[in-house]
Amino acid sequence: MRSRHLRKYKLLCGVAVCAIAIDSAAPIVAAAAPAPSGANDGNTTTPIKHVIVIIGENRSFDHLFATYQPVKKGESVLNLLSQGIVKADGTPGPNYSSVTQFQAQNTQTYQLSPSGKSPYQTLLPPLAPSGGFLNGDAPFKTVGQAQTYENGLPLSYYKYMTTGGVPSSIQGKPDIRIFYDGHNVDSLPPGPYQLTPGVPYDAYAESPVHRFYQMWQQFDCSTSGGCQNDLVAWVEATVGAGSNAKPPPADFTYQEGGTAMGFYNIQQGDVPYFKKLADTYAMSDNFHQSVMGGTGANHIMLGTGDAIWFSDGNGNPLTPPHNQLIAAGSKNAGVVDEIEDPNPLPGTNNWYKEDGYGGGSFGEKSYGGGSYSACADTSQPGVKPIVTYLKAINIKPNCQAGRYYILNNYNPGYYGDGTNAYADIRNPLNTVFTVPPSSVRNIGDALLKKEVSFAYFGDQFNAYLANPYNNYVTPDNTYCNICNFFQYFTSIMTNEKVRAATLQDTLDLYADLASGNLPAVSFVKPSGYLDGHPASSKVDLLEGFVKKIVDLTKANAKLWADTAIFITMDEGGGYYDTGYVQLLDYFGDGTRIPMIVVSPYSKGGHISHSYTDHVSVLKFIEANWSVPPITKRSRDNLPNPTTGADPYKPTNGPAIGDLMDLFKF
Repeated sequence: MRSRHLRKYKLLCGVAVCAIAIDSAAPIVAAAAPAPSGANDGNTTTPIKHVIVIIGENRSFDHLFATYQPVKKGESVLNLLSQGIVKADGTPGPNYSSVTQFQAQNTQTYQLSPSGKSPYQTLLPPLAPSGGFLNGDAPFKTVGQAQTYENGLPLSYYKYMTTGGVPSSIQGKPDIRIFYDGHNVDSLPPGPYQLTPGVPYDAYAESPVHRFYQMWQQFDCSTSGGCQNDLVAWVEATVGAGSNAKPPPADFTYQEGGTAMGFYNIQQGDVPYFKKLADTYAMSDNFHQSVMGGTGANHIMLGTGDAIWFSDGNGNPLTPPHNQLIAAGSKNAGVVDEIEDPNPLPGTNNWYKEDGYGGGSFGEKSYGGGSYSACADTSQPGVKPIVTYLKAINIKPNCQAGRYYILNNYNPGYYGDGTNAYADIRNPLNTVFTVPPSSVRNIGDALLKKEVSFAYFGDQFNAYLANPYNNYVTPDNTYCNICNFFQYFTSIMTNEKVRAATLQDTLDLYADLASGNLPAVSFVKPSGYLDGHPASSKVDLLEGFVKKIVDLTKANAKLWADTAIFITMDEGGGYYDTGYVQLLDYFGDGTRIPMIVVSPYSKGGHISHSYTDHVSVLKFIEANWSVPPITKRSRDNLPNPTTGADPYKPTNGPAIGDLMDLFKF
């Protein structure tokens, strides 16, 4: 289960577990904040009066921009090409061996830098997607069907919703479409390889592992050698994401190791629209996902500058379900454990004990769990190696005692209509693998206090809201509930006026762009068909989604004159990247990801090297509207970077920028 679309899997839980952590009758007091008035929308420190943040899915910087070259004289970029790792044609360059991937041994307890390392001679063959719903198949047969369902594309892009499906003969098998520098899928060299033209740019391709403890281990960090980033393929091959205390199946072949090393080649026509935007406007080559791992935790960090934790729904920390029997006496009887345990199962090499999205089964029992860690407690599985390393390099973990922080993908505590999803009596089996309502302060609270208008525009939100008796999912589960960070928070979701103004469909966004009646701050999420997530979407569909928004904004001259559109990803999706990663706390940072800023005030063709991450978007918003940091512990309190000889590494770290250097005011 590699996709971040958690909601499409059946979640198994028993009533006994569902009742332990929250009293469904307990009152949850809504914040007294009024609806966003927008009284201070125009009171900005720059000419920017509107910010639009578009969040795609699961692509690292090198994965998309491996061979990008700046168009403006005097500009530079850090990527596979500039470092001599590959040539402009995508083939290995003189420094290719410097990024050789290694395999290792980790059979006792979780290690950041496992022992017994040896270089791969060839990558383990990456597989093609297994086919089926949102996993390698084109979602529609005709353009007309695509247009009936999806509204987020320019007309010329709808054809891509009918093309690029994985041939049935290779689904779930080694992807024989891949051919790189004279090597087929069984003999790929032990480093990055170009996906195209064997896997066409308009084709679905497999999704790598991208979860919290995996990414920490992929970086291979030690006090003696720093972070080598040389175990990416090995961790991808061994961890068994979603294993949930189940041993590897007898026919497990330890494949998938090569999936993470694939990249596209801009020099040969891949990623054309994003290249055009980078050439014309401004881009960062030092922007990062804020949290190691996947979608949910990174969207939460984007909305709060922090992580959230398991609670009773009223702001009091609790321990998540741990080794508890569920549904005793039923055919689904089993054990649930929501606490992460990346220690290897006995007799395996790095097959994590507890690291899953939700329900699963083994034999006659059902299992699930693994998304919370109490990172202030070094006796907890996986915690000590990370905390020890951070302390050795003088970084504070920023973990509060007694709090189990969410590290991966769980459903938010509220449905879109404000119903408490954790205590939903219509579906008591939904409690486990749903985060209880959170009291953590978020960017919405800060903007409400400042009287600055804002909204989250989710593609297919209206369809999602129309399905209250189907767990609030769209008919094909393409609205991303775990992406909408506002759905985690009591202060937003229990205030009817705030909720109505804040949670909207992208149809509302398109109407606002046409009329000019746009909130000051807009967060925008494509549907699962268009978000660019590998296996379930494609980059060309994400490019089309972005193009429609850019074109509509530019078509309204008054709106375009004071707007900045930030285009980024939620995370790197597990794809390999060579960029420097600054460790800020226990949660990250993680892999470098794209960030393009489209605005009449963008520095045309400029590439910023200032260190930034998702919380830098919050810092820009706060700097532009004079909003204080969200809380005393949130990352937006970190200073802007100062640099020395190396422009990528702050000399005053931990530090993250506010993205202002991408503009010329």
